[in-house]
Amino acid sequence: MKIQPLDERLLVEPTEWEEKVGSILIPDTAKEKPQIGKVVAVGTDEELKKMFKEGDQVLFGKYAGDEIKVEGKKHLIISRDSILAKVM
Repeated sequence: MKIQPLDERLLVEPTEWEEKVGSILIPDTAKEKPQIGKVVAVGTDEELKKMFKEGDQVLFGKYAGDEIKVEGKKHLIISRDSILAKVM
């Protein structure tokens, strides 16, 4: 299934990483939500398309976006206002 965000929104796949303290693996319920992710699709706004492209890494606010599942993976639809930075 392909999703095309509308207007000034991005479809972002949050970056997952495994956290360990010594030999103890931190469970998902104790982890904070990742705030960095990969752009999967860019909305229809022309200015937004000039700023971001598929594959870019972005930093977003802690409670940004609406969570959806696409082909079993978690994704976020995030508005342009919630994007804090582009990771270079």
